[in-house]
Amino acid sequence: MSFDDRSPIYQQIADKIKRDILHGDLRADDQVMSTNQYAAFYRINPATAAKGFHQLLDEGYLYKRRGIGMFVSPDAQERLRTQRRERFFSDVVAPMVVEARALGIPLEEIIHHLNGKDGHVHD
Repeated sequence: MSFDDRSPIYQQIADKIKRDILHGDLRADDQVMSTNQYAAFYRINPATAAKGFHQLLDEGYLYKRRGIGMFVSPDAQERLRTQRRERFFSDVVAPMVVEARALGIPLEEIIHHLNGKDGHVHD
């Protein structure tokens, strides 16, 4: 993982772990690397890694077992899916519909296209 300048590193850490949970790379009750392991692996300040992990704890995506480490919450993946679905519709679908209307594209044509009835293969 390489970090960019677009957002704080701790936020990028939290986002990466959320992506790993969402995509099933980290599953319910899987143990995650310790903040020190994470910091050493990515060559970042342990306090920065800890801040990202604490954000995930506060949001309920991770839980802590005293003396053992941090683990993925049992409902983390479903909660992330629900959150991302809502954001998908507000951030992606709604603007697409507005643009389609401005271009005079009927919604039925978009649905037809998404269903792969235009000769293209769509997933």
